[in-house]
Amino acid sequence: MKFKIAISLVCFLAIINVSFAQKDLECKTKLSLFHPDVKSKNFDRAYEHWKFVKDSCPELNIAIYIDGEKILKDKIKRASGIDQKGFVEALVELWKTREVYFPNRTPDGEYQAKTFQIMYNYKSVLKKSNDELYNGFDKAFNTDKKTFTNPKSLYTYFSLVVTLNEEGKKTLKEVFDKYDDVNEKIETEVKNYSINLNKLIEKEDQNIVLTLKEKQRKASYESYLKNYSLISENMAKLLDKKADCPNLIQLYNRDFQAHENDSIWLKRAVSRMYYKECTEDELYEKLAIAYDKVAPSADTKFFVALVLLKKGKTKEAEKYLAQAYELETDSFKKSNLAYRIGLILKKRKSYTKARNYFRNALKLNPSSGKPHLAIADMYHDSANNCGDIPFNKRAVYWLAAKEARKASKVDPTIRNDANKFIKRYEALAPSKEMIFICGCSGQVIKIPCWIQSSIIVPEIK
Repeated sequence: MKFKIAISLVCFLAIINVSFAQKDLECKTKLSLFHPDVKSKNFDRAYEHWKFVKDSCPELNIAIYIDGEKILKDKIKRASGIDQKGFVEALVELWKTREVYFPNRTPDGEYQAKTFQIMYNYKSVLKKSNDELYNGFDKAFNTDKKTFTNPKSLYTYFSLVVTLNEEGKKTLKEVFDKYDDVNEKIETEVKNYSINLNKLIEKEDQNIVLTLKEKQRKASYESYLKNYSLISENMAKLLDKKADCPNLIQLYNRDFQAHENDSIWLKRAVSRMYYKECTEDELYEKLAIAYDKVAPSADTKFFVALVLLKKGKTKEAEKYLAQAYELETDSFKKSNLAYRIGLILKKRKSYTKARNYFRNALKLNPSSGKPHLAIADMYHDSANNCGDIPFNKRAVYWLAAKEARKASKVDPTIRNDANKFIKRYEALAPSKEMIFICGCSGQVIKIPCWIQSSIIVPEIK
């Protein structure tokens, strides 16, 4: 009797194993069928084979989730009403299942952000409230900030806190705090992509031809930098409606006593008043001095310098600016600081010192075009003062155009503006007729005064 039972159990297990083997084979076969269809964007034909594999063998291959996302996004795009709602929910469920079977390839911050972004995109269909969506983004951001990097989701996250403020559910302080949190994250990502882009730009400057993969990476880095620049601008526009000087002064005066030893609060308060040009109020000076006292740094020296400039203590202020630059050790932040110092000196028409800082900014971050445009603008403003005859005065605009072309080449975020400046400067430079009359094409013109440079007169074609 025991022998018969044992034989039956062996037969049963054999049948089970054969069944699993057949199922596994069928899953692999269907995987090989739907994957090429997805690659060719034939999503409808891929759908049934994909669905079978997803339901039957969810652990088989990561392609189930990568391809499934593409299939369902196509379904969502072409559906409406209850069908669209079903496909959105299916996509959310797909990401949850992916986390179960491929946790190491499903970063929490990234996929939670994707989840709440798709819910936000279709919130009317899903009947999701702003509170629910914001809380979802907030949890994702605070749980795994490192992988919460998608520019669109970062913008959505911030826009929701602004909306909730308008609904009376979030305070103005919470809006400012969230702006700082998200903006600091954007700055981190911009730094990372800029560093990677700089390595490729340096290769090109050395006349090294980029490989196809490097060209693709360069295009990707430039695309991300463009998107981060765009959302930063749009976030600033949202905040501009809230963060005018009277609001800031009232808020920071009210909270100063409670935070006068909090370096993070002081940094954010001083920075916001600086960027919103609220530096004339005495509160700015109080904040800057308190910040320097609590946590002396490159930032604090910079802000104290602005206070000194306001008081007319120029030499002392320039010493603080130099200290700020020397104290900064992070090369990316040092580049941004050099640019900011350059702008201050440019505004004061200390062009030689300003250009030195702008050039330092470029050495530290070659993919930034703003210092090039600032130098070009100084050349433009100096044209009438830096030439002995009208032709040579106008030749300065060729130098300005040259700097603007450098900006256009290296920085995708300002390329359109740079190209406009190039056209403007070239229109102001000597015309072909003027070059023909002087007979000086190909000659070198030395530009005196603070510029101390030279330019070759273009050949007439």
